[in-house]
Formats: sequence, structure tokens, C-alpha cells
Amino acid sequence: MASSSVGMVCLLLVSCMVVPSLAKVYTVGDTSGWTSGVDYSTWTKDKTFKVGDSLVFNYPTSHTVDEVSSSDYSTCTVGNAITTDNSGATTVALKTAGTHYFICGVVGHCANGMKLSVKVESGSSAAPSKSPSKSPSSSSSSSPASTDKPSTSTPSTTTTTTKAPDSSSSWSLSPFMAVVTTCLALLVLVIS
Repeated sequence: MASSSVGMVCLLLVSCMVVPSLAKVYTVGDTSGWTSGVDYSTWTKDKTFKVGDSLVFNYPTSHTVDEVSSSDYSTCTVGNAITTDNSGATTVALKTAGTHYFICGVVGHCANGMKLSVKVESGSSAAPSKSPSKSPSSSSSSSPASTDKPSTSTPSTTTTTTKAPDSSSSWSLSPFMAVVTTCLALLVLVIS
């Protein structure tokens, strides 16, 4: 009885480790971070963002990270942010498919290139939350999202302040370690 319990615990642990490993964490601007003088359209060019991934913005507190509508992004309109943060380390969980728009809310910074447009695809194994949530420093408005086309208005995201990882795209758990852990758990299960 005890040996089957150990095997079940190992199988449960492996299952919990494999699913989060599918989501990626992207550090916006890589080592440059969220600042003026970075071409963010070039930065996103070779990346595929999926529901469940996260964006990490690292920046001095003289900047902000504002999620905005498509029209506010195009015109660099500040003051209408869906969510905003100015902590210096902002993590945005990408919970919905569609295009998400971010600008620096400091007047003139967006016009000088501090704007990021991210197209998020569905299909990640990480299960997204169905309801929007907000952090203490963010605000949210609600408008229905279309399932026929990518959302360009009021995307659902969660903004949290965290210590950022060191790399641009890091796995929560490497696929190699997930396979090794799975094999070890199966070995324990077979032995017991």
C-alpha cells in the first residue's frame, strides 16, 4: 500500500512540473529592458507568444507600463490605460489570444518608440483564466472579446510586480528535466 502511494505522489509531482514548463517568460527588450531607444517590433519579430506566457518589463521608475487599446497605441494616447504599473519590474500574464498593446505612459516616450504590440496565439497547454483580474496598481474595463478574430480591445491580462528572470525567454522547467523527472517517477512506480 505504501509503495503505491509513493508512486502516485511521484506521478502527481511529475504532472505538476510538466504543465508549467510549457509557458514561456519573455523579458521585454532582453538586457536593454523597457526603455527608449529599443526597437520593440524587431524584438518581437522572431518570437511566438501563446496564451499562458508572460512578459517581464524591467525599467527605471521614471517609466510606466500601460496596457492600452489599439487606437491609443496607434496614436500614443496616454491617460486611458487598461492597466498601468510603474514599479520598475512588471510581469504581465498573457491570458487571452489576440493582440495586446503596451506603451510607456510618460508623455512623449511612446512617440519616441516605447511601445510594444504582441500578438498572442491560443494553443498553449497552460490553462488560461476565463475571468479578468487586476492588481492593486491596475484598472480594468470590460468589453466583450470576439472569438472570431483576435481581440484588439480591452485584452484580459494580469499585471503583477515580480523580480525578473535573467534571460529573454526562460522555461519554468526545462523539457530535459521534465523528461528525466518523468522517467525517475515511472522507475519508482515500477519498482514499488
